[in-house]
Amino acid sequence: MSLAERVSSCEQCPLHEGRTQTVFARGTGSSGVCFIGEGPGADEDAQGFPFVGKAGQLLDRMIVAMGIERDDVYVCNIVKCRPPNNRKPEPKEAAACRPYLSEQLELVEPKVLVLLGATAVEGLLGLRGGITRLRGKWRLYDGRIPVMPTFHPAYLLRTPAAKREVWTDLQEVLRHLGRPIPSKG
Repeated sequence: MSLAERVSSCEQCPLHEGRTQTVFARGTGSSGVCFIGEGPGADEDAQGFPFVGKAGQLLDRMIVAMGIERDDVYVCNIVKCRPPNNRKPEPKEAAACRPYLSEQLELVEPKVLVLLGATAVEGLLGLRGGITRLRGKWRLYDGRIPVMPTFHPAYLLRTPAAKREVWTDLQEVLRHLGRPIPSKG
């Protein structure tokens, strides 16, 4: 049974009770970049793919601005089922999904992780303290994979002025990968 199939039948936490379907991932990761968000929203729960709503459309534009094809990045979330009312996943819910996320990252072998928002940073790295303080500073996952925390696209929809900071973070990701930086993001 594949990892995605195991996730689709998961009942490790109460989130499974309210899901339409699990939301596993999208993209190949062939660019070496993996974006990790918090958890699925209503659109994602309905369609079965992460980042398909308005925040996802903005993420797609960010990826294109980096000079990377949308499907060449790997996109997933800390939790694979939608929390009720789009609330933040609870620590026990994130912990229940953690083995799945770890296995996803082992399979995809990203060269860099971009964590979208404080919940992703807390869920993957265990760091608290707010994304404003944590963003833009390189970290390590599992002692070996570089991690760039940045603002979540949903935040950027509410606070467009923060797009400049995210573009700076994404330029650092491109530099790390040795990729050219497009003239305007």
